Amino acid sequence: MKDVYILAIESSCDETACSIVKNGREVLSNIISSQIEIHQKFGGVVPEVASRKHVENITGVVELAMKEANIGREDIDAVAVTYGPGLVGALLVGLQFAKGFAFSLGVPLIGVNHIEGHIAANYIQYKELQPPFVSLVVSGGHTFVVHVKDYDDFEVMGETRDDAAGEAFDKVARAMGLGYPGGPKIDKIAKEGNPLAIKFPKANFHEDTLDFSFSGLKSSVLNYLNSEKQRGNEINVPDVSASFQHAVVSVLVENAMKTIKSRNLDKIAVAGGVASNSSLREALLQKGEEENVRILFPDAILCTDNAAMIGSAAYFQFIKGHVSGNDLNAKPGLSLGGR
Repeated sequence: MKDVYILAIESSCDETACSIVKNGREVLSNIISSQIEIHQKFGGVVPEVASRKHVENITGVVELAMKEANIGREDIDAVAVTYGPGLVGALLVGLQFAKGFAFSLGVPLIGVNHIEGHIAANYIQYKELQPPFVSLVVSGGHTFVVHVKDYDDFEVMGETRDDAAGEAFDKVARAMGLGYPGGPKIDKIAKEGNPLAIKFPKANFHEDTLDFSFSGLKSSVLNYLNSEKQRGNEINVPDVSASFQHAVVSVLVENAMKTIKSRNLDKIAVAGGVASNSSLREALLQKGEEENVRILFPDAILCTDNAAMIGSAAYFQFIKGHVSGNDLNAKPGLSLGGR
């Protein structure tokens, strides 16, 4: 079978990224232009600023990805691009560039679901990995536990009903003055704290469900911080960070393990930015060892938004003949498994 080279573009939030991926699992280049420093002063991503930076960066990022991969335009078999979910302005920059590039090369355009891309990052990290397995997708905008039945067949077993886990990390970190992005900062300082110092609540649903809720936990932490300040007490930031992180991690692990048992599977592939969290990794690995479940984590560079994961997901669509038309539009609220 002929090798398939896909040029992939990702611009759903504040990373302008391009990657060349061979046969869905081999990354020849993975260029990421981050805007974190720009958005830090605002305490979060400003959509209009993100869109403008994508416009400035995308041509250079694509050229660099091709140069690093040492391939010519004639080698590219398809152009892949994230078309949702994400910030509509940011998505449109990558989408319009990809449409023009695919047209100029005379190759197919493949629209990729950003969340499916995160799951596909594990195919790059683990060359032998094949469905079925369970994926725990945890990022700034998304929290899902998914039964991955096939490369393009996903059953959402549970999802957040309000805030995503990463979003809760950002808001709690901001409240404690730790800055943005909150996840890595809380993870770092939590190592100095006691995860059992403060008992924060986890959501209890009346019905039998694997859904998540982090809004109540976030509010509980904010209320605790305000109460301590009003009493004139000094906030023990490491203890608050560790206790909050423990509350988030425990429910993520619990629901992932319940899903594994309900589907009689033996692998959990973790995906998304929060997959880099050291506490989540330790807790899942420990539970996996106890329950004889293999836990898979991509490298940190594949956990954050990147184009390599988009190229991998696109490959499995391409070999099944699933390509997009030039009428493909950005879908900021695209659901997992949506087309």
